Amino acid sequence: MSVFGEPLAARETRLCSMTPDLDPELCYRAFLAKDARFDGRIFVCVTSTGIYCRPICPARVPKKANCRFVSSAAAAEAAGFRSCLRCRPETAPGTPAWAGTQASVARALRLIEEGALDEDGVEDLAGRVGLGARQLRRLFIAHLGATPQAVAANRRLLAAKQLISETDMSFADIAFAAGFQSLRRFNDAVRASYGVAPTALRRGAARENAGDAITLRLGYRPPFDWARMLGYLSFRAIPGVEEISGERYRRSFRLGAARGLLAVTTGKKANTLDISIRADGSARANASPPIRQIAARARRIFDLDAEPTAIAAAFAEDPVLAPRLALVGGIRVPGAFDGFELGVRAILGQQVSVKGATTLAGRVVKRCGEARARPDGAITHYFPSAEALADGDLSGLGLTGGRISALKNFAHAVARGDVDFSPAASLEEKIEELCAVPGIGPWTAHYIALRAVGEPDAFPAADLGLRKAAGNGEPISTKAMEDMAQSWRPWRGYAALLLWMQPDTGISAVAAD
Repeated sequence: MSVFGEPLAARETRLCSMTPDLDPELCYRAFLAKDARFDGRIFVCVTSTGIYCRPICPARVPKKANCRFVSSAAAAEAAGFRSCLRCRPETAPGTPAWAGTQASVARALRLIEEGALDEDGVEDLAGRVGLGARQLRRLFIAHLGATPQAVAANRRLLAAKQLISETDMSFADIAFAAGFQSLRRFNDAVRASYGVAPTALRRGAARENAGDAITLRLGYRPPFDWARMLGYLSFRAIPGVEEISGERYRRSFRLGAARGLLAVTTGKKANTLDISIRADGSARANASPPIRQIAARARRIFDLDAEPTAIAAAFAEDPVLAPRLALVGGIRVPGAFDGFELGVRAILGQQVSVKGATTLAGRVVKRCGEARARPDGAITHYFPSAEALADGDLSGLGLTGGRISALKNFAHAVARGDVDFSPAASLEEKIEELCAVPGIGPWTAHYIALRAVGEPDAFPAADLGLRKAAGNGEPISTKAMEDMAQSWRPWRGYAALLLWMQPDTGISAVAAD
């Protein structure tokens, strides 16, 4: 429903019913300052124009009396406002998974990003996070100002808008990539939100894509230490699958039937990364990979939806974490493109050095992974599927019998669906699910939950490196580590990254996989 012609009082009533508590004075100050740290956390709805913007919008700041603030783009859309074509809310950072929301809401948001509501209903989504549908809806309205369906519809719409603006993909391919079930629904959604057909939105849009690659811009909140992130990932890059050279991260991917190459570099615009997606082969599925899911996974690798300043504020007075924090230009948890891949990497890293685990991972890929038809530099293979690893021969690779058994058990559990990498109803449930696999203990389970599942509070308290760092070189007990970490909730995973760093340089210690 458009706001144009709607009485102002009716519009404000609808906004107030959808908006969580936000301080209008503080929000307007952030808007005046065009403060990028608030990008993705608040959106301003301008009642005089019917447009909603990011706090960094380059347009002239409207009068305070005409500004209403909401905490999500979905809430603005649900109130009838149209997204700004100048600041383009589709390129804003996502809602931080921990920023004042219930953990169940954060987990549901992750599932929505992965397409949970593209085909299934809210009842299924609610069940996956351990809630009833009515309760989940209440929590979404309380924390995000919109229902789960509205959030999912907004994610599809903004993904489509970005693909329209930044690529030359056909509209049919955009509809598929953004998660719409038909071209008609895509066309209707664009017309309802923007008042024009998709062709009108594309007309005149600046696009920089060339050749057969699709390039998109992903926003984040500063600060972001790109060099430190690449340094962490480079120690752990899987030979044949990942490559880090200069200022660029590259990897092969397989997602459903789609196969291709993903490259990530610092963006041409401030506070952005540019991702390039190139499909392998000429099959129909490869010609139009699920761009929205690939972009979401890229965001997860680099933890782009984190709020570094708020996390830093929470740790600033801590005697153990504060000295390390001072060396870091924005703390983030390196994630993973594929949960199974990260889990295998974690099992290979049990009780061996990072370098040793990396060597073993390369051997597993060469033995069980699918070779790319056209290798691209060091990117020669796709990481093996769970089925391929479960059935593969892992002898002669330098693995112990116990390690082979653990890998096989893990691969079979993933192939059967006993283990997946979507959030569970709680961190404890996810740890229990992972620990049910023979060969996976609490350390590995927490590590997988942190980097593959995206649980910001996962914390392997028994880790020797963590206990040594907390005790200034002398390891404290696991119980003492658990007690100390209680004050770091709900961001114990970020605390773990700080503790794993060498305090004199801030570089990630190689002893921690």
